[in-house]
Amino acid sequence: MKDREELIRSLITKNETKIVLVVLDGLGGAPYKKGKTELEYAHTPNMNNLAAKSEIGLVHPIMPGITPGSGPSHLALFGYDPLKFEIGRGVLENLGLDVPLEPGDIAIRGNFCTVEEQDGQLIVVDRRAGRIPTEENRRLCKILQEKIPEIDGVSVTFTPGMEHRLAIRLRGEGLRAFVNDTDPQKTGKPPLEPEPQRPEAKRLAEVLKKLLKSVREVLKNEPKANYMLLRGISELPHIPPMQELFGLNPAAIATYPMYRGLAKLVGMNVLQVEGSTIADEIACLKKHWNQYDFFYLHIKKTDSSGEDGNFEAKVKVIEEFDRLLPDILNLNPDVLAITGDHSTPSILKSHSWHPNPFLLHSKYVIPSGIERFDERSCTRGNLRIYYAMEAMPLLLANALRLKKFGA
Repeated sequence: MKDREELIRSLITKNETKIVLVVLDGLGGAPYKKGKTELEYAHTPNMNNLAAKSEIGLVHPIMPGITPGSGPSHLALFGYDPLKFEIGRGVLENLGLDVPLEPGDIAIRGNFCTVEEQDGQLIVVDRRAGRIPTEENRRLCKILQEKIPEIDGVSVTFTPGMEHRLAIRLRGEGLRAFVNDTDPQKTGKPPLEPEPQRPEAKRLAEVLKKLLKSVREVLKNEPKANYMLLRGISELPHIPPMQELFGLNPAAIATYPMYRGLAKLVGMNVLQVEGSTIADEIACLKKHWNQYDFFYLHIKKTDSSGEDGNFEAKVKVIEEFDRLLPDILNLNPDVLAITGDHSTPSILKSHSWHPNPFLLHSKYVIPSGIERFDERSCTRGNLRIYYAMEAMPLLLANALRLKKFGA
């Protein structure tokens, strides 16, 4: 009996159609200002006009009530079962920064943070070190690399990311990635100790404890980034590429390392964006339009604004995308989807379990006829509420890339 992957693979047929999947990271919200979400509050005439000619609905990244990380929620949108294919954030961060990974390597996402000593204990007062400039991040990583090239025979590689984020790779014998994150997820609490979750991870836990002690010694006099939190401690998994599963020639347009890493992991060609704005990303889409048949276009600032609790900033990002949407429509994609990977309500300042608004446009859709694209309108759309990993078959079907099943 075929499972889901085998079924889709057996039905794939190739043609010249083009699919664009736009992911406004953390797009979904919850009522906040004047009882509205950010998407409801924003002025979005272009998305509203498109919604009236499209199918709309809501998608659960994992399942109802589950708050997802960015990795599993993106995997689901790309058509993979997020419960079957688990990817650590450290792997995504390292791959996104072009750090080569081999089987047995330990990949970690690091956050520079600010700590204070209180009663002889380190207390986290800012989990992101004030979102230090990327140039400052590079300076600090260079110092750390010079001072801490190895721990107990394990080589350590520090690679700067954007703002407060960095990637760490450990390479040595006997390391397994079953160790907890050290981020307490809230300020006013001490960093967590790295502890093995399985017996085979004992060596890695000890290496990480020594690493953090050394990091503190090197950074203790820095005004903001005086310590580090470790997240997504992970190893390289095996995931079948999109070319194999879906017969696509896919490309990714993303400016943040984690999402570039995720795209690489599923076989996308990660395109170089000249700049970091939404307009720059769309310019990249135009430049490479004739080279690929599937484009993943990621927009980050909706999510980071939501995490900062900045309702107005998130609204502005949504409105900026809406103003630029005609540039995508002018390319005449055969299939266009607009959604989020997860919801990041400003009122919560974090990811949440709320389902994501989803818009699907092609010449074969049956339009919902609802002239708004927001969470409440999507509850009335003809796509209703479904699971994110079911979106890819819909994209493929509307691109006429799936044959009939059965006689």
